Amino acid sequence: MDAFHAHHADILDPAQQPRVIALLREHGLVTFTGITDRTALASAASRLMSIRPHRDAGSDGVTVITDTRATEAGYAAFTSAGLVPHTDGTSLPDPPRLLLLTCQQPASQGGSTLLADAARITAALAGQHPDALRALSAPQAARFGTAGGYLGPVFESAGPSRARIRLRLDDLAMFSADATAAIPLLRTMITQHLDAIELRAGQGLLISNTRWLHGRDSYAGPRVMLRILGDPLPGTGIQPGFPAPAPDAQTAQAA
Repeated sequence: MDAFHAHHADILDPAQQPRVIALLREHGLVTFTGITDRTALASAASRLMSIRPHRDAGSDGVTVITDTRATEAGYAAFTSAGLVPHTDGTSLPDPPRLLLLTCQQPASQGGSTLLADAARITAALAGQHPDALRALSAPQAARFGTAGGYLGPVFESAGPSRARIRLRLDDLAMFSADATAAIPLLRTMITQHLDAIELRAGQGLLISNTRWLHGRDSYAGPRVMLRILGDPLPGTGIQPGFPAPAPDAQTAQAA
């Protein structure tokens, strides 16, 4: 079963709320169908998250992502170019923990949504390349955004036995010398753990933004996506990030 069908739930159906929450707790990923307008997307979001305002969003928290021929740094999402899988809100002190995305109009060619699970990437690094993981987890491994942005690790603690990822690989990202040396390997690991999903009109996904990296292939023709960022509502038990590899397992696999 492919990733889309394996994680599917009806996020508009209150009766499926327990399944949606369980999928987010365990996998950090839910896929859905049947949402093509911003009102329905905002309604679904309100059941699961506290919606965060965003620079590019409307008053309802919905950002329309389409090709506007943007040329400024940090606006690559508003072009038809491909996007390397990344975390949204990397320069913020605390990036949004959830990202809700639906396809209003698919491209005529290309535009597949790309997903990479940082839980799998981290486990692979811990077992095969622990030095690279240490470099990317160092306190000053990365600087994201403009002046006053984020300075810290790519892989960071998210509480007892949990970790989270914060990553961008565009022109607003800089890395320490040790982390820079590890970036080609990290790119390879992302590629090895990549899922490509061709979202049709009304199809979408809800992901843990601190676990799943997301991006897209380049595309041609009109393509319109709707996005909302936010944080889990209290009482859902949805934790940030993913289970961190056990230190003993890392040592054993690296030996």
